[in-house]
Amino acid sequence: MLVRSLPIFAGIAPIIGVTCAYLLGVSYDVLPSCMPFIDGCTSISATGRNMPGRLVFRSVMFPQSVLLIVVWYLGVRWIRDMTPSRISAVTVTVSGCIGAFALVIYVATLGTRTPLYDFMRRFGVYFYFLGTATAQVTLAVTLLAHAKRTMAMSLKRIATGMLWFCGLPFALGILNLALKAVLDDTDFIENRIEWISALLMQFYFVVLYIAWRNTGFPAAAASR
Repeated sequence: MLVRSLPIFAGIAPIIGVTCAYLLGVSYDVLPSCMPFIDGCTSISATGRNMPGRLVFRSVMFPQSVLLIVVWYLGVRWIRDMTPSRISAVTVTVSGCIGAFALVIYVATLGTRTPLYDFMRRFGVYFYFLGTATAQVTLAVTLLAHAKRTMAMSLKRIATGMLWFCGLPFALGILNLALKAVLDDTDFIENRIEWISALLMQFYFVVLYIAWRNTGFPAAAASR
């Protein structure tokens, strides 16, 4: 049961942490009060840049990076149960670890003002999204191929849902770049897209939990 629950924690914990950090920022008048998903009045980074929300943000995100590595490790074992190909396993391992370590860099440098730390923060957030999204897509594509091969319709629906959750952020990112090219002030749009994309990527882990339960993988992993 503990193994089965890990993707749930990976998906829900950051949502709770960022929400609490944002509400603290609002209550201490360091962040504007709004619906960030709709209004785009602030960024996710802003919730972890100011005290006291910064303490909550860090206390959730640093453990999250470790949890992600564990989830990707188990995901690789899951892939090996479905396909003999090593390409998918290597892709998940490398990209997942890149995303997890980039998250550490991002959180550690968040709120700093020096040019070097600002560069590292941007490096961290970009590579976190890129690494995590690549690992997510690889797992979903592997599951979809397995579902088609075994004619498992329920797994096919789960894999399709996983692809939607990790594919939409890519589409939103392209939309953001297009809007930046034609509009002068896009901060509120970029913030809105950031919140929605991050939420979709977190929901992916909840669906991953459903996939593990459906394939029986967590029970097999727990018994070894």
